[in-house]
Amino acid sequence: MNVPLTPVRFLRYAQEQVPDHMAVVCGEERFTYAQFGDRAARLAGALRESGVKAGDRVAFLSPNCHRLLEAYYGVLEAGAVLLPLNIRLAPHELAYILNDAGATVLFLDQAFLPLVDSFRKNVPTVRSFFLLNGKPHASWLSSQNYEDLLASAQPYFANIMQFDENALAELFYTSGTSASPKGVMLTHRNVYLHALDVAVGFTVPADTVHLHTIPLFHANGWGAAHFITVMGGKHVMIRSFDPVEVLRLIAQERVQSCFVVPIMAQGLIHAPQRPEYDLSSLKWMAIGGSASSPTLVREVKEKLGCDCFSGYGMTETAPVLAISRQRAGGVPWKGQEHYERQAMTGYALPGVEMRVVDATDTDVPRDGRTIGEIITRADGVMEGYWKQEQTTADVMRGGWLHTGDMATVDAHGYTLIVDRKKDIIISGGENISSLELEKTLAAHPSVYDAAVIPVPDEKWGEVPKAFVVLKPGEQATELELLEFCRAHMAHYKAPRSVEFVSALPKNATGKTLKRDLRKKYWSERGAREELATQS
Repeated sequence: MNVPLTPVRFLRYAQEQVPDHMAVVCGEERFTYAQFGDRAARLAGALRESGVKAGDRVAFLSPNCHRLLEAYYGVLEAGAVLLPLNIRLAPHELAYILNDAGATVLFLDQAFLPLVDSFRKNVPTVRSFFLLNGKPHASWLSSQNYEDLLASAQPYFANIMQFDENALAELFYTSGTSASPKGVMLTHRNVYLHALDVAVGFTVPADTVHLHTIPLFHANGWGAAHFITVMGGKHVMIRSFDPVEVLRLIAQERVQSCFVVPIMAQGLIHAPQRPEYDLSSLKWMAIGGSASSPTLVREVKEKLGCDCFSGYGMTETAPVLAISRQRAGGVPWKGQEHYERQAMTGYALPGVEMRVVDATDTDVPRDGRTIGEIITRADGVMEGYWKQEQTTADVMRGGWLHTGDMATVDAHGYTLIVDRKKDIIISGGENISSLELEKTLAAHPSVYDAAVIPVPDEKWGEVPKAFVVLKPGEQATELELLEFCRAHMAHYKAPRSVEFVSALPKNATGKTLKRDLRKKYWSERGAREELATQS
């Protein structure tokens, strides 16, 4: 028997098996799985009654909240495609995505009314604008808001056997650089199997309590909307990352797990209020989005009291591919080795194949030293880029997704990303890893955050330059940091200069936008080749 693989089954299962279990906590609102399932079904019914047809793209412009979580199931139940929008994009970027996707419906949080009003006339395919919260007063909004729609709709449950598991389920747009954003197509099968892979790989328990610190609009919400639901766990929502609010929710809801990017982990570690909260329920914290460092892994474990490890993935892979948690049954890591290993890119999850290859797609030696590109084929790898067949063919050549991440792999199958292709600094013919430099700088006791980029140099072609954010109340000089780097690595790898800044440019999930740092130094010489690729 072949039952179609669709994430709609996850909520159906939880609704049937644990109907009275607390499913969602969002501010003052709480919903059991019976209520969560009913609301998602009512959303599906409302969409169908409003004229949404199979395959239509339904967009949501919202921070993390229970309504966006319900859309992960209700939109698919209706046979439509979920299009979560990055709330930090500019008006012209949002208009481009809505037009490119051909979205027919847009749900928006009331905080974004002025934003949407500024570009709504430029998105002709969107025929209905629904307010998620608050009363709709603007003439261009539907007279019914989200809650009105659900209250008046009949729950709709599609026939599971009629789902096409290879049909498009979700559409996520990657960050645009010099080119326009690309729509990543995730099928029902992609999303379903990715969730099971993560649930197994992370050993997610049935009673888990997960805090959604990562925006649901980013890279499939890192899979948490699905693997927490299928396990009948509790979703704890937070509209935006605030260290004190995160600490409060961990203590209040007895949160067991969360995903963070490095800057979020730093914020929690250094929050002055941290000792005031009971964080004993926290079992693990996975750091992703950008490279972690052994120093950060150690600080999380020591100051937050939980296991900390790295995760790796990308929007195109739904997104998780690998984790650096120690495998069961192995010789326990001790001392510094523990932190170094758990700061690595790690090993492939079940359902994932990862290789590190040279320019001819030949596997590099598993020596932990030879650098190659990570390529992968996995349950979660996208169907392709929306309306971009040639770009899809280029990145999926040979039946493997070429990630653009340069890494080494050791005899145990643990990978370590050393840089993106575009971020490798080639100085005097030598390859220098900006990530290695950033990890070294992060080990200095006064450094809060750091980024390293190549800048032009008459003699060497290009040399490393560091941008450093110091911890509150700490001081350091350029010479001190340069000497620190030289003491911990080969001198030719060390930065030639250090610039102290109050903050680094970040995207919606805290990844440093190195392209913004590079522009100042390369604009007069013409764009560096890598500036045309994605940061």
